[in-house]
Amino acid sequence: MEILTIAELAAMLKMNKRQIYSMTDTRTRTGSMKANPLPVLRINGNLRFRKSDIEAWIDKLAASGK
Repeated sequence: MEILTIAELAAMLKMNKRQIYSMTDTRTRTGSMKANPLPVLRINGNLRFRKSDIEAWIDKLAASGK
C-alpha cells in the first residue's frame, strides 16, 4: 500500500496543494466536489492519501463524467 503526502498527490494530479486540500472530504461542503470528495486519511493531524483510493476516485469521476 502506497501512502502519498499532499505534495506528492498534487504532483501526481498536476494541481497545487491548496486545490488538493480544498477537494478533500474534510473541506468540501459545496460545489462540484461535494458528491465526490477526495478520499483522505488523517494521521496524527496530517493529511495522507492511499494511492489505491485516489486511483479508484479518479475512475469514479471518469465514469460519472465530472
